[in-house]
Amino acid sequence: MEKKIMLGNEAFARGAYEAGVKVVSSYPGTPSTEVTENAAKYDGIHVEWAPNEKVGVEVAIGASVGGVRSLSCMKHVGLNVAADPFFTAAYTGVTGGAVILVADDNGCHSSQNEQDSRYYGRSAGVPVLEPSNAQECKDYIKLAYDISEKYDTVVLLRSNTRISHSRGIVTLGEKIEKERIPYVKNFQKYVAMPAMAKKLHIAQEKRLAQIAADASGMEYDGIKLNKVEMNDPSIGIITSGICYQYVKEALPNASVLKMGLINPFPLDMIKDFAGKVEKLYMIEEGDPFFEEQVKAAGIELAGGKDMFTIQGEYSANMIRKAFGLEIAETVSIDDAPGRPPLLCAGCPHRGLFHVLSKQKKTVLGDIGCYTLASLPPTEAMDTCLCMGGSISMAHGFEMATESSDHVAVLGDSTFFHSGITGLINMNYNGAKGTVIILDNRITGMTGHQQNPASGKNAKGEEAPAIDIATLVRACGVKNVVEVDPFDIPEVDRIVKEETARDELSVIITKRPCALIVKQPDIPYIVTDKCKNCKMCMKIGCPAIEEKDGRPYIVPDRCVGCGLCATVCPFDAIEAEEGKGAK
Repeated sequence: MEKKIMLGNEAFARGAYEAGVKVVSSYPGTPSTEVTENAAKYDGIHVEWAPNEKVGVEVAIGASVGGVRSLSCMKHVGLNVAADPFFTAAYTGVTGGAVILVADDNGCHSSQNEQDSRYYGRSAGVPVLEPSNAQECKDYIKLAYDISEKYDTVVLLRSNTRISHSRGIVTLGEKIEKERIPYVKNFQKYVAMPAMAKKLHIAQEKRLAQIAADASGMEYDGIKLNKVEMNDPSIGIITSGICYQYVKEALPNASVLKMGLINPFPLDMIKDFAGKVEKLYMIEEGDPFFEEQVKAAGIELAGGKDMFTIQGEYSANMIRKAFGLEIAETVSIDDAPGRPPLLCAGCPHRGLFHVLSKQKKTVLGDIGCYTLASLPPTEAMDTCLCMGGSISMAHGFEMATESSDHVAVLGDSTFFHSGITGLINMNYNGAKGTVIILDNRITGMTGHQQNPASGKNAKGEEAPAIDIATLVRACGVKNVVEVDPFDIPEVDRIVKEETARDELSVIITKRPCALIVKQPDIPYIVTDKCKNCKMCMKIGCPAIEEKDGRPYIVPDRCVGCGLCATVCPFDAIEAEEGKGAK
């Protein structure tokens, strides 16, 4: 059979295709984004970017009720947004198989926290699967649909940054042609009113108990989800996911209980394994999810979190060190050149944040590329809590301080995700603040996914584009103004005027992301008129650096946006004469 080297997320998408999935509805979130992007490449699957994760899960559950296999993908904090439908769907069960894929971010590579999604599976009462390599990514998602339909349950499939973004050899299979299961009206199952929900809860507990009873021997297509690898009985390791790979590298002779089905907990299997080894250790990234359950069962551990850490990612060397073994030679990340996070050259957000910094506004920020504006040299963002939180926080800030010298800032995709309700709340409750929506025509930080204002859908096809200004007015906001963020004098004037208003206002900055439109590519140079005031360096453009004590524009980095020339008070920056596209 054909084999390919695949990213873990590519393998998840391939597995969904082979499993006969018909509907995928997700919101982009690193490290899960590429699953949906790759699913969109397969014919026969309806793939869409939902405005947020809650909507994505609701679409997937609706498709399941309609009789087809469905999938919704998100990062760990996205599961917070989707928790409402997820918990109730855990009661109602499914018709067609339904899988929620969540990718955790141990080490905070691209997130505002380290959250352990295993607790969601345990709290909601659904089975949780966790693969440890790319092949298992493909296999486990197929198994998840079999489990979903066999046990009438939503299944949570857990990945993380290292599994989703590492590559491995994957053996491809054939697509399963799943016929749609005819819809049969059953309000006792699908209408979660109190009288029905009480019975559904009992049914949920029964099926979870059945899964737990079956967990030790659960096997599909020759793949055992939980398996024991007996070697040297002096050391026994219980582990799962990416930590299994680290354990096999660091302790190749140890006996290992590898768990693929991590909820419900295979307690009988663990007790049996514990009786076969002299010392039992628990190695798991994140919280002591397994460890607490093992200790609660009265099983003695020789080591667990006391040997490791709750924070960050593990590694083979970390495990070697914990067991007193020699550390393998590696290249330290400290030896690599520094690469501070910066807004791209030509980024449309830079002009706005230059103005906000100059006016010394308090900026209640949000999650997106523009969060980088909190860093030097602009330092023009004061808070970042969660998707859409900037608007509601700005409202609360206004109520606390009675100040108008602050703004809320968020992107177009974030506004659709969860900013609209906050804006409605501001208008409804008499707020007088200013909200700035940064419309760069794309979902930027996760890699340029489409959104309801971009004019295209997840497959790149033409789609209706929502006009943000019209939507804002429909929310009841009277004062709405649009501006090019590179028109610095106009942005400066508008921000002063709108924040001085005695009623709610919205500013929409409109300029496409520098990476999705053709830039002029005519490099700018610093001429002899330069007075070395270094105002150009305050915009934080990666194309401008200091050379021999003076500003210097690196030609190969400059995209020719001209923002530096706009902010220069001495007209000392000009497009290089005679230069066309590089």
